[in-house]
Amino acid sequence: MTDADPLVEAWTAPQVEVMHRLRDWVVGFTALNQHLAVWMRLPASDANALGQIIWAAEADEPLSPAQLSRQIGMTTGATTILLNRLETAGHLVRTRESTDRRRVTLRPTPAARDHARRFLALAGTEIATVLRTTTPDELRTVAAFLGRITGAATEADRRLSAQTR
Repeated sequence: MTDADPLVEAWTAPQVEVMHRLRDWVVGFTALNQHLAVWMRLPASDANALGQIIWAAEADEPLSPAQLSRQIGMTTGATTILLNRLETAGHLVRTRESTDRRRVTLRPTPAARDHARRFLALAGTEIATVLRTTTPDELRTVAAFLGRITGAATEADRRLSAQTR
């Protein structure tokens, strides 16, 4: 870690442009999540959580409640209340798939997954087009950069969390 002050650092125009585009992506993604919430008839926080649960299940890497808490930035208690709402509404099931029966796995119900897929088919058209028309080399470069910037944000989060303990 360097001692550079990000607020007074002399950033290049391309560096500033990248930060603006990252911010714009977050704003756009948040707007899409709001649309998902309306589509699913859920509060935005619940739609965000359900989206995380569905993405993880699609990757065959289901989340635990603690992992979900970290991803959505909520306390474990608040996440439990949110999960109770999603379970009561028929959007998720909690299973014990591990040999450690204390470990809970979150899985979307087939109905929730299908409803979210219908939304993505409608809402993801433009994003899919960009992904399909981007060269493999560009995709690898972007993925590598985003991996590094995400790693840096994760490390900053760990450092800040350790300071607040």
